[in-house]
Amino acid sequence: MLFDRMIDRWGRGPLAAVVGVPTLLALAVLVGAALRADTPLPGQRAAPPSATVAAPGEDETVPPAAPAPAGLPVVDYDPAPAGFPADPHPLDVTPLTEGLTPTRKIAAYDAPGGRPRALLAPTISGVELTMPVVERRTGWTAVLLPSASRRLAWLPDGGWTTVALRDQIVVQRRTHQLTWYRHGKPVRTWSVSLGLPGQETPLGRTFILGTTPPPEPVYGGVDIFALGAVPDDPDAVPSGLKGAHIGLHTWQDDDTLGQDVTNGCIRLTRTAQQTLLTEIRPGTELVVVDALPTS
Repeated sequence: MLFDRMIDRWGRGPLAAVVGVPTLLALAVLVGAALRADTPLPGQRAAPPSATVAAPGEDETVPPAAPAPAGLPVVDYDPAPAGFPADPHPLDVTPLTEGLTPTRKIAAYDAPGGRPRALLAPTISGVELTMPVVERRTGWTAVLLPSASRRLAWLPDGGWTTVALRDQIVVQRRTHQLTWYRHGKPVRTWSVSLGLPGQETPLGRTFILGTTPPPEPVYGGVDIFALGAVPDDPDAVPSGLKGAHIGLHTWQDDDTLGQDVTNGCIRLTRTAQQTLLTEIRPGTELVVVDALPTS
């Protein structure tokens, strides 16, 4: 099922859609149209090292930012415009500890001093946009791009603020486990259901966009997280889910935990979801890997 509206609690406003279940008694949700950004933050791997974002060199030349041409698209809940670079380290589980929020519409570039590809606004469908910072160069900052999977956007200095991110969520597809970390240390680990063959839960780094109320009783009466990621194969999802995002949510029962039954979403228990809803804020990084290193 496609969610048409999500409402922001951190800032009250509508967002966009999540990919859901082809039928209400099967598979799982991807998130759709209206978000809530009010939820504040990964438990059973070796604690990751402290977050490291490459610092710019003092003698590094600052590439100038080309003026943004008129008519650039604004990134919203629909799939992001093409041309943005791939995340060079999509499976890196080092926590990202800083989020960036635009304070006005700003141009997003494909490289430092590169081509402006789109505009990032302070909100997406009324929900404040906070994106994890992944890299810095003198005069430029790279963030995870919303409404895309494993893509970055480069932003010149100015027109944005930053906020500390204390949490991280890591999902292991092989063991069907979700772990919540705070300040790099595991807090809790839960069993989850993931995407069925052909609609696998996308690998890589993404982040929490916001939350949406459950549209149907099958979601257990608990709000749903909409992620920045979208399905890897949009044509594989049911037609009613076109344009939706991956979601993190609960279900009416726990019968399929540990199985691959969803349309790409991450499904966990009601109590686990309620815990995360009270602790995780928008902009928090979520990383999906096949498995974490054992040493």
